[in-house]
Amino acid sequence: MNEEEENDKFKKSMDEDLIEDIDEEEMQELVTQAKAEAWERARAEEEPKPKRRFPKVLAILIAFAMTLYVLSLFPKVISVPAVDFLQASSRLSQEEQIAASKEAVVVIETNDGRGTGFAVSDDGTILTNYHVIEDEQTITVAFPEEGLFQGEVVEEMPEIDLAVVEVEGNGLPYLTLDETAPVEYEDDIRFIGNPLFFNGIANEGTILGPLQLSGWEKEVMMIQAPVYRGNSGSPVINQEGNVIGVIFATLNHEEHGRVGLYVPISYFTNN
Repeated sequence: MNEEEENDKFKKSMDEDLIEDIDEEEMQELVTQAKAEAWERARAEEEPKPKRRFPKVLAILIAFAMTLYVLSLFPKVISVPAVDFLQASSRLSQEEQIAASKEAVVVIETNDGRGTGFAVSDDGTILTNYHVIEDEQTITVAFPEEGLFQGEVVEEMPEIDLAVVEVEGNGLPYLTLDETAPVEYEDDIRFIGNPLFFNGIANEGTILGPLQLSGWEKEVMMIQAPVYRGNSGSPVINQEGNVIGVIFATLNHEEHGRVGLYVPISYFTNN
């Protein structure tokens, strides 16, 4: 396989546009309600009827079918992993540091889809992935608390898959970058983004180490973490609450399996 084919193969593994958004609390409530209703129906079917009894196996099959029907009302991403990362986000969001960081993570909307970004200054400088805003000059930026802004793409760095967006703001929440923070194998990290059709999801993982991608001059970093479609542009945050990288893709690794990839923040600050 030549280098061009390898690059094409890698690009296909990268995050694509997001899909329709549903509020995190609303989705948690819907999932919980759906599960409760399904189990309630299952118990009801298993109870003996005074005039007619259903075999236990039939009752279980009916309950199973009804559960599948309830879940089919939602997008396919409503699965055990989806429920798991909602629960993880709910737990992490109780931490003051994560709750404050979430306020600086934004939704970026373009003509072709949606993505993640985060503010790096209080006057509206936002960092995201190049492939999130590719071929766009004007985009919509949504802060969790401050609302909607019109953003302009002011800098593109396709060689490291980063881009800078500016909005007109003052006193906006932002994250602190740390280009000198030491990074070691199995260090714990957190990241916040808009995976699947959710907003502001916090999750956690561990650092695996560097990886040299074909076609890249600089190494990127691998993390063992539940990175999903839509996490592109998510800030990778260390235990001190500072940004050490930007998630841009996932990759099936021969040794570690499915991993997340991030661009070290020093590539941006030293660019």
